[in-house]
Amino acid sequence: MALVTCVPRVVTGPGSKLPKVLFAVLCYHRTVELLAAVSLSLVGSGSGVLIASPLLLLKPETRLQLVPGLVSYAVGTLLAVSLLELVPQALDSLSAHTVLSMLLTGILGFFMFEKLVLWRHCHTSDCTAHDVSAPIVLLGGSLHNFTDGAIVGAAALTSLPLGVNTALAVAAHQIPQEVSDYAILLNAGYSRTRALLMNALSASTCVGGALAVYATSGWLPAALPFVLAFAAGSFLYVAMSDLIPGLHHDSIEVSAVSQLVLIVAGVGTIASL
Repeated sequence: MALVTCVPRVVTGPGSKLPKVLFAVLCYHRTVELLAAVSLSLVGSGSGVLIASPLLLLKPETRLQLVPGLVSYAVGTLLAVSLLELVPQALDSLSAHTVLSMLLTGILGFFMFEKLVLWRHCHTSDCTAHDVSAPIVLLGGSLHNFTDGAIVGAAALTSLPLGVNTALAVAAHQIPQEVSDYAILLNAGYSRTRALLMNALSASTCVGGALAVYATSGWLPAALPFVLAFAAGSFLYVAMSDLIPGLHHDSIEVSAVSQLVLIVAGVGTIASL
């Protein structure tokens, strides 16, 4: 869809100047499109933060009891979002070889990012490697929210009803994702206020995605599948490198069944949306 800019222009033929009334109508139309794209992207990504935020109101003792289960749920949602949502969407536009190459790039890229985090934070004796899952999830979440914003923005620019439906779908799968992110942040030692603020900042990148697709709609769709595949690699790395090993710290006899049930529940939640 061609973007119409709100600037005066000269056209050929009779009445070479664009009439002021038509110019005003075009500007109003473009402003409405922009507001719709940004607003719906915020609805899609921001709803997960708002609905999941009551977790921060729980007492520390209650959170400590819930976090291990929520981390298990996070594993399921991260794996499902990566393999059932992001990768198939990327495969719609790219070859399997290209998608898997970008996924591998995402895994290796986040491995290097983790090594940098460890290098910066583990030069003291009291740090833990598991804490790096928090910044990786936030960065991966920012990429995911950026692409969500771009998808919702593109849908809103195509038609408002399509934009609304897409925003609702994004919000539906963001809610369990944000609950998982809160669990990871709290498990990494973040305070309730910091976890809420960081998740809100991560979700705010959806606005950048909507603005990018609004300004460069001819270029962004070609790059979007690459971003999706890269983001899938980041979520796979977090789930399989940081979170799953942490689940083995509990007693297998006591918690293995409940962990598996919650992982399957996370997969089922994403698969059903």
